[in-house]
Amino acid sequence: MILSIGEILVDLIGNKNENVINFQCFPGGAPFNVSCDIAALGGEVSFYGIVGNDLMGQFLLDFASQTKIKNIQIKKDDEHNTTLAFVSNDSNGERTFCFARFNSADYQFDINDFDYALVDNANIVHIGSLLLSDKKATSFALKIIDYAHSKNKYVSFDVNFRSDIFKNEDIAKKEYKKIIKKADIIKLSEDEIAIFSKKKNINLALKEIVGNNKLAFVSLGAKGSIMYNNGNITSCPSIFVKPIDTTGAGDAFFAAILKQLDGKDIYKLSKEQVFDILRFANVCGALTTEAKGAISAFPSIEKISGVLKNVIK
Repeated sequence: MILSIGEILVDLIGNKNENVINFQCFPGGAPFNVSCDIAALGGEVSFYGIVGNDLMGQFLLDFASQTKIKNIQIKKDDEHNTTLAFVSNDSNGERTFCFARFNSADYQFDINDFDYALVDNANIVHIGSLLLSDKKATSFALKIIDYAHSKNKYVSFDVNFRSDIFKNEDIAKKEYKKIIKKADIIKLSEDEIAIFSKKKNINLALKEIVGNNKLAFVSLGAKGSIMYNNGNITSCPSIFVKPIDTTGAGDAFFAAILKQLDGKDIYKLSKEQVFDILRFANVCGALTTEAKGAISAFPSIEKISGVLKNVIK
């Protein structure tokens, strides 16, 4: 079982027509995307998050009720609006974000309201990163992590770096490092490695960022991905696709990673196992870019299996 905790929000993906931008609403928020994708892969997953008691919040609640997530705990906040993320895609499907997130619902976590049984029933506790913009929410996350470790659970963290929700990049990095230091499984992008380390050698950079006795998964876009563990790197190429929208690709990649790690001793994986894990995750991430949205674009198991048959092992 995997427990995913963090932001659930609405992605408003825009299409520009002359001087008018039309936006479509899609469920979003990296931890929620991850939980939906794990469930779509047949994994057991729970989700804990917060929405506003408003139109967009109800949209997310209605959608969540139709997913295959085993245990959903989404609280309604009467005092804060549901968070919105406006998304624009360039000709290569790459995204630009603009958040409507001033004192909004997604990070209003209170440790006194949390159901610790969610952690007790999980093997991996996955923490979202946007809550780090708030001191109380950060304290909440750190307490959950400490509790998870006291129960011998693995802690997962997707860096998903967003400096625009902090006063400046230095403050952002300081907050992110608090969770990176404590997590057992960490997901980074190639760009995020450059943010946290000036070292050009990727092995040395990851050693500086994550240290020892952790698994770091790095998505490299069209180039594939790698896993780092105590100075050892395993790499795996991706497949060729023509991206329409890269929203949720990293979440799909990491969901596939976590689903495959669930129930395993993460420090006793063979190189062959790691390569197969990366190979499967690369296909999930790549195929997700072929349609708009994050969750709605996640490929079916049948499509993933069909592509994997033609991928060189």
